[in-house]
Amino acid sequence: MKLFDVYSIYDFTPIRGKDMYVYDADGIEYLDLYGGHAVISIGHSHPHYINRIQSQVQQLGFYSNAVQKPIQQELANALGTLSSCEDYQLFLCNSGAEANENALKLASFHTQKSHVIAFENGFHGRTSAAVAVTDNLEIQAPINQQHQCTIIALGAIDEVEKELQKGITSAVIIEFIQGVGGLDESTLEFYKALAILCKQYNTLLIADEVQSGYGRTGEFFAFQYYGIIPDIITIAKGMGNGFPIGGVLIHPDIKAFKGMLGTTFGGNHLACAAGIAVLEVMKKEKLLLNANEIGAYIKTVANEISFIKEVKGKGLMIGLVFGKEIKVSSLRAELLYEHKICTGNAKNPSILRILPPLTITKKQVDYFFKKLEVAYVKQREL
Repeated sequence: MKLFDVYSIYDFTPIRGKDMYVYDADGIEYLDLYGGHAVISIGHSHPHYINRIQSQVQQLGFYSNAVQKPIQQELANALGTLSSCEDYQLFLCNSGAEANENALKLASFHTQKSHVIAFENGFHGRTSAAVAVTDNLEIQAPINQQHQCTIIALGAIDEVEKELQKGITSAVIIEFIQGVGGLDESTLEFYKALAILCKQYNTLLIADEVQSGYGRTGEFFAFQYYGIIPDIITIAKGMGNGFPIGGVLIHPDIKAFKGMLGTTFGGNHLACAAGIAVLEVMKKEKLLLNANEIGAYIKTVANEISFIKEVKGKGLMIGLVFGKEIKVSSLRAELLYEHKICTGNAKNPSILRILPPLTITKKQVDYFFKKLEVAYVKQREL
């Protein structure tokens, strides 16, 4: 049986990892500045993470949500405390797309409306409603396009209000710092006005924190930079450090009923053990503080390099913008094959994305920029 050929794959096979590094079969070391799409939050193969999962699987790996699972409440308590979102309710699922799918469904249940507002260059997943509110027609099949969605330019508050005035919108879904789209963010004034309008027009505000959450930006959630209180918050990626887990944080004003949402694998014992381990390591090792400090250091160094035109993002969710003289896809390949450094791309082809584990050090940042300059010079000469 062949694998379904839907991925563009580098000729690179990591077989093990440790903290900021992955290794191939020959033992060659690669500095991981991408973390598999911002998934690796506390570093590869963290000993506490391994111990937590091993201990849990020796007891019980899985049972359905038809039984009591105290480990889910343990995860909810730890998450509420570290994120300062104690008042929210938690629904556990398996991925970011599933989190957004359930968030959109919740909003529709709560408001009894079906239309959604999303924003240009936003990315919310590849499942049915999640991809319908994603600004990329290439990955939308006709069945996805049956959903009622309006895509508006980020920051265009007048256009948002014009759409809300129709009275049909159940939710506005937004990444407060865009991930795949290219690290764009709007203004404090826009986000404040957006929250006010959602309340005014009985529309739920969904903060998609799948990539920007879990301390990646230096705050636990990106929306916390703006003093906003979303109705729904979606999470995944860094939540499990590689173990599949996602979640929906739901404002207490939104009431549940039996059967409203459901999942077979969501909130399983192993996923919860992984999620708890991540939060414990983040707290003990002060990784939010590290994300802030190293993120600021990255910006300082990058702003001193003439060929980097702009630095986008916050914390360890960074986009380095290059000019037209360089092809970023070729630069990434050069960094990977010649300098053994993993980096990421974006919808904007001029951006190199940096999404490392939150354990990164200044020494590793310095090493990256040293190699980046070498790779840039070589690519200019080709």
